[in-house]
Formats: sequence, C-alpha cells, structure tokens
Amino acid sequence: MKVSSKRVVLMALAAATLATGLSACVPLVVGSGFAGGVLVAIDRRTSGAQLEDQGIELRGGNRLKDTLGEGAHVNVTSYNRQVLLTGEVARTEDIQRAEQIIARVENVNSVVNDLVVGIPSTLTQRSTDTLITSKVKASLIDAKDLQANAFKVITERNVVYLMGRVTPREANRATEIARGVKDVTKVVRVFETLTEEELARLNQQQQPAK
Repeated sequence: MKVSSKRVVLMALAAATLATGLSACVPLVVGSGFAGGVLVAIDRRTSGAQLEDQGIELRGGNRLKDTLGEGAHVNVTSYNRQVLLTGEVARTEDIQRAEQIIARVENVNSVVNDLVVGIPSTLTQRSTDTLITSKVKASLIDAKDLQANAFKVITERNVVYLMGRVTPREANRATEIARGVKDVTKVVRVFETLTEEELARLNQQQQPAK
C-alpha cells in the first residue's frame, strides 16, 4: 500500500513529540498543502484568532498550574476562543475552579469543561493518547472528502475530542473516522458549526490573490 508523503511527515512529527517528552501538551499541526518539503497550514480561523488562541492556552495553563499545583494535570486547548479543558484534578471543587479561572482569561468566549477527579494520567497513557491523535489526524488526511486542517484533535485517556469550524457533513464524517481508529473509546465533538454557504464564502475569502 502506498503511503502519502503527508502521512509520513505526520507520523514523524508524532514520533518527535514523543521523543521530546510528554510532560506538556504539544499539538501537531498539519496543513492541506505540501510543497518543497514544507507543510503549509491553512486555517479557518483568522490570524488574529489563532494568535489569541495561543495566548489563551499559555496564560490559562500557567494560571491553572499556579492555582491547582502539581496534583492536577489539565490540558487547555483553545480554538477560535472556545476553550476545552481535559485532564485530571485532585478534588471535585477544582473542576469548577478551573473553569472559573479559564473563563476570566482575556479573549475567552466559552469553556467546555471535561475534567475528571483522579490521579494524573501516566506517561504510558499519554504516549497512547499521542499515538491515537496522530492516527486520527492521518486518517483525516486520507479522507479525500475532508479538509484535514479544519480539525483540531485532542486525546485524553483514549477519548478523542474534535474541534474546528466545520459543516454538519464534515462533523459527522470526521466523527465516523475517529470512531474507527483503534483504541478510541469515545469521540466528543466540540465544533463551531458552519453552513455550506458560510464555508463557501470562507473558502473564497482565503483564496490567494491573483
């Protein structure tokens, strides 16, 4: 079976992430273009929203670490100013506390809180989650009827979370693909829904000027 060059690069990025350690959440970003050995990322967010998401993740993560301490393992993922919280905290009250902290971070529009009470996940579990994420992303790339770069994939304890600005058709197709990946126990959709007309306008706006 022939393996696409993009898929090879994706798996190499996943391996590099594992090699550099799993103490922090390092997203793998793969775009729709591949030319000259360089991956080109095309994002449905504005450049301003992308920068704001990076700032939200950095500031939010630091504030949670300062407040909750080493007994908590919380991943902060922001997409178009919607924040997903995943991971483990020591006490039930810390779940709501974490959400309140993130809600006060500048530029945050909404928070999806999927934290659980428990001990922080092991290195082995995080390694498994990273591999699942890479497999889901590779499967999205292989799907010719989807723009893989429209999706952000996060995995926590074998649960896959899908984020992005997508149409209902894209959401259903991506969910179907993620459910078919080995070791995935559940798929949680955290989408911002676009109509087909809105997507067409967005794609037209993102076309390079001639």
